[in-house]
Amino acid sequence: MTNSTITLAEDLTLTRMGYGAMQLAGPGVFGPPKDRAQAIAVLRAAVDLGVTHIDTSDFYGPEVVNELIKEALHPYPAELRLVTKVGARRGDDASWIPALAPDELRQQVHGNLDRLGLDVLDVVNLRSSAHAGHNDESIAEPFSTLVELQQQGLIKHLGLSGVTITQIREAQAIAPIVTIQNLYNLVNREDDDVVDYAAEHNLAFASFFPLGGFTPLQSETLTKVAARLDATPYQVALAWLLQRSTTSVVIPGTSSLTHLRENLAARDLTLPADAITELNAV
Repeated sequence: MTNSTITLAEDLTLTRMGYGAMQLAGPGVFGPPKDRAQAIAVLRAAVDLGVTHIDTSDFYGPEVVNELIKEALHPYPAELRLVTKVGARRGDDASWIPALAPDELRQQVHGNLDRLGLDVLDVVNLRSSAHAGHNDESIAEPFSTLVELQQQGLIKHLGLSGVTITQIREAQAIAPIVTIQNLYNLVNREDDDVVDYAAEHNLAFASFFPLGGFTPLQSETLTKVAARLDATPYQVALAWLLQRSTTSVVIPGTSSLTHLRENLAARDLTLPADAITELNAV
């Protein structure tokens, strides 16, 4: 990859190949990891292999993943940027419950700060109530709460997660944002317009579930292209995302050192035009 980083603000440069820490928790992103030592090793390896962009949230676990990050990496390397997310809480049954009231958001921001051992958060994404769906419901009130916390010096930069262009514009009318994190991958491209909007406005577009949702037919195309390029299907899917837009970033998650290294190898994979044409037709 020629453009391996993206600069979004004077004090915010991210590696376009990031690491999503969600999978370090137990099954269903709930409870402790199966192998705590392995989780710590994966986090340290990601940083050792040049990743400066780790995506997390205090509702992963809940609390578990942020505690692992602190144990593995604190005091943090100067160039490391932790991108976190607020707007939900977990039920006792591991359910995901929207939590967007002002008091809930303040509590979540302080929870992230405490668990990560930080005085200020690099980036906080507001998770919409629809999240993986499409809903133009106003986000002005919860976003304004985060702007207040930013003005208090607790957050450096703001972003959005699971949002439409209408909601992005609504937020931008209140305060600048630097990141958007939506469901998007090779086979789920409903948010093509958001990817393009992000590139036009120099906003990092982070695909969540970047490797999710392949059906056998689509896997067949992906496998065929991957075999031709001497790469794995997942590496090709990640490389396709990185080449999709100048501001695309990816945050694949894994609790395996082997898979981590395989995923990171995608940053060095340049897909030829014929491969991209074939994949675009999936």
